[in-house]
Amino acid sequence: MTSEPRRVVLTGCGVLSSIGTGVAEFTESLKAGRVGTGEITVFDTAGFPANRGHQVHGFDAATWLRNVRADETGRASQFSAAAARMALDDAGLTEEQLRARRGTIVIGTTDGEVGELDLLAESALAIGLSAFTGAAMSRSATGSLALNVARELGLSDVEISTVATACAAGNYAIGSGFDTVRSGEAEWALVGGADALNRKTFAGFSRLGLIAPDECRPFDSERKGLLTGEGAGLLLLETEASALERGAHIYAEVLGYGLNCDAAHPTAPEEDSVARCIRLALANASVKPEEVDLISAHGTGTPTNDTTEIAAIRQVYGDGAPRTVGLKGMIGHTMGAASALGAIASALAIRHGFIPPTANHRVTDPTCDVDVVPNQSVSADVRIVQNNGLAFGGNNAVVLLGRHENPRGEYAR
Repeated sequence: MTSEPRRVVLTGCGVLSSIGTGVAEFTESLKAGRVGTGEITVFDTAGFPANRGHQVHGFDAATWLRNVRADETGRASQFSAAAARMALDDAGLTEEQLRARRGTIVIGTTDGEVGELDLLAESALAIGLSAFTGAAMSRSATGSLALNVARELGLSDVEISTVATACAAGNYAIGSGFDTVRSGEAEWALVGGADALNRKTFAGFSRLGLIAPDECRPFDSERKGLLTGEGAGLLLLETEASALERGAHIYAEVLGYGLNCDAAHPTAPEEDSVARCIRLALANASVKPEEVDLISAHGTGTPTNDTTEIAAIRQVYGDGAPRTVGLKGMIGHTMGAASALGAIASALAIRHGFIPPTANHRVTDPTCDVDVVPNQSVSADVRIVQNNGLAFGGNNAVVLLGRHENPRGEYAR
């Protein structure tokens, strides 16, 4: 253990989303304001009022996975393992280098392998209890999301955990990894979130009347709800000293985070609680409100969430609220992966000097009166980004990322 907190930087990103696989394609899609909406085909949508969502297309697990067998793992585990492989390659690290140092793996999720449980239930109805084989049960285990990252990278002596704090889980995972590396308990952390489209979640949001009929339109006066999505976002965090020593590219520095849970309502966010979480994150990161250039909002496109989230932002920032964007218009609500993908998008905004847009936008709701950067990305000098993750049950998580300033006082670009 070290006595002084260490600076923690992001050096590798792994992305699976409806608008791109890999960090390069994801970056270009964010700049272009690409929307990944299409018909859901991974499960039967017959009987539902809508069938649109954000599915990952063209994903071939065998292309990415070297050690984990696709036929022995569920879709969400395949996503997390593949994204971890991408993040490792993007960081320019090898499996041997990870094995030589203490590390941690933390994966956030909402549903785990619920899609596999759906299939297992169907099989059980058709053939009975013989459907419950060891292989089937293994594919449906929620903890397999983190476990299969370790298996894929051949890491047998590493601390792993799966965090299931719903739609804020990605940020929870980032905060956990940040603490571990900053304190000296680990030299690196693979963190983020993953989820796969499944009938249970689609049915739940449909029953609540929250599925949009066409597109997700965050902060828009005509917004009708969210669109469920899937994917994974994995971040390779390491100490600044390690990154500088090996000449790694640094996307951003993790400055701090805030967590809280108000438990005020099963589904509705609570304004004061969200505002408190933002203040906790700013304090933890030693960042003043006026220093924040961009907010990557939770922005689900539901009337209650958007209005409440903007009210909380204004409670903290007043009339000087920074540009606030809702990525879910492009990538859908990817559940446990949502804030992890938001964190990666935030880091890319810092690294490449642009602000991704809020897609599908028509007219901003007067209750969401901030600059939402409608439909087209803009070039900008982005130094600090706030990334929000809000979940059912009042689980809130906010992460602050900043442009890395090297020891000479110069910002890395």
